[in-house]
Amino acid sequence: MLSLGLKLWSTNTGPLAAVARRLFAEGVYDYLELFSVPGSTATIPEWRRLREEDGIPFVIHNAHSAQGFNLANRAAEAHNRDIYDESRRFADGLGANRIIFHGGTDGTVEETVRQLKTLHEPRALIENKPLLPLRNPNGVKSCRGATVAELERILGGTDCGFCLDIGHAVCAANAQGLEPYAYMRELATRFHPVMFHLSDVLDMASPYDAHPHLGTGALDIARLCREVFPPDATISIETVRDSMTDLDDFRRDVDFLRKVAAI
Repeated sequence: MLSLGLKLWSTNTGPLAAVARRLFAEGVYDYLELFSVPGSTATIPEWRRLREEDGIPFVIHNAHSAQGFNLANRAAEAHNRDIYDESRRFADGLGANRIIFHGGTDGTVEETVRQLKTLHEPRALIENKPLLPLRNPNGVKSCRGATVAELERILGGTDCGFCLDIGHAVCAANAQGLEPYAYMRELATRFHPVMFHLSDVLDMASPYDAHPHLGTGALDIARLCREVFPPDATISIETVRDSMTDLDDFRRDVDFLRKVAAI
């Protein structure tokens, strides 16, 4: 049976956290993946109540390039450490057994490996990335951990596990001129993902990432369930948030995935 995760940010306290408690009690999802927003460790006690009072398991997602975290850049190492330390505090405080990292942008994959090793973090997972970043004002040219060769170097050079992001894999395949479903199967077969990230895909030929709701795009999710996801896959649903006061959109995504997976 699939194990499905709700993705929230650590700053989503209040109404969304309250709804998350109710949906977990109703059996809508199985764990909560929490994105550690820098400067928000004061929210740990509120999230800890969801674990202690409601029994909700947690996975932590470390902040990434949007917050200046860049493992591929040696000059960012001190800042990277500060951000990681906050993610570690979330993971420790919430009993999380996984912390997900991005490999960084530009720089070198060797630097990504070096910095990951210095963290000595046994819960670390590396997430694959699109090769090309979303259009941005910072002049970033490429992401680390988008190709088979770079993922092989990161996973072979560290003790990290692997988180396979489906949308990112489609984008990376398109940027490399590869067939997306074959590329996803290769990543799954070669690197044995511990867990997955899933959203739909607006354009199966685009190298740029988007996160539409399941069943609203061009991704053949039934095919993923046959060819990529194992029957007991752990999958965080990473679709856009339509509201900051309810999670009705997330419930619809879960219903769609469970129905497709059962076909």
